[in-house]
Amino acid sequence: MDAFFLISKLIGFVVSPANALILLLLLGVATLRWRFGRRLAALATVLLVVCGLSPLANVLLAPLEQRFPRWDAGRGLPDGIVVLGGAIDNAAFARTGDLALNEAAERMTDAVALARAYPAARLVFVGGSSGLVDSGATEADAARAFFARMGVAPERIEVEDRSRNTVENAAFTKALVQPKLGERWLLVTSAWHMPRAIGCFRAAGFATEAYPVDFRLPGQGTLWPFFFVSDGLRRLDLASREWIGLASYYATGRIDTLFPAP
Repeated sequence: MDAFFLISKLIGFVVSPANALILLLLLGVATLRWRFGRRLAALATVLLVVCGLSPLANVLLAPLEQRFPRWDAGRGLPDGIVVLGGAIDNAAFARTGDLALNEAAERMTDAVALARAYPAARLVFVGGSSGLVDSGATEADAARAFFARMGVAPERIEVEDRSRNTVENAAFTKALVQPKLGERWLLVTSAWHMPRAIGCFRAAGFATEAYPVDFRLPGQGTLWPFFFVSDGLRRLDLASREWIGLASYYATGRIDTLFPAP
């Protein structure tokens, strides 16, 4: 396990807004006998409510989701379709054999639709195991089973099962498919993850066209508040992780620009 992967996971846990605020609250509770502790606990409580109910998460998520427009099918047929992992619970698949999709399920369902719409295009699923502990199966293993269940011919499915983050997604996929000059490849991933994904594929020298899915912004608008604190904090964690990911990838030279654009 390389140092960057381990450090990124540990930092991701600490800087997650929900985790950070809970740690702050616990510190305040542990020091309640002092005025400092009481103020800290009160501050953490207020921030939890504000971050959970206010539209802050949507404000942070909007630029990410709106950075790349929806793909225009009128531009011509694609030669290949690259689908990034992140939508399947590979641990559950390893344990029970069941296929459990999460909130990013559109990565998989849209991939099936694209595979049917463009039967001549190559279909490549990208995703190993991103956890610190080996679950016994990669996401690629579960993806093979999912696509087969959806009626996609097994011989058509190509998988890259070693990558653990977006940088490796790009580098290992390019090595696998060896794209030729002039070919058109679609990159299917969540809209909020698309800027970082495109940045990594560009840095790897693999030209792809964005096919964003899994939009999270509410139809009522960016400034619509949340009804449940848990919903707001979960989305805030999501947006914060992407912004931190963009900043860290740019600072370490893994992407060429801080906020990749079309």
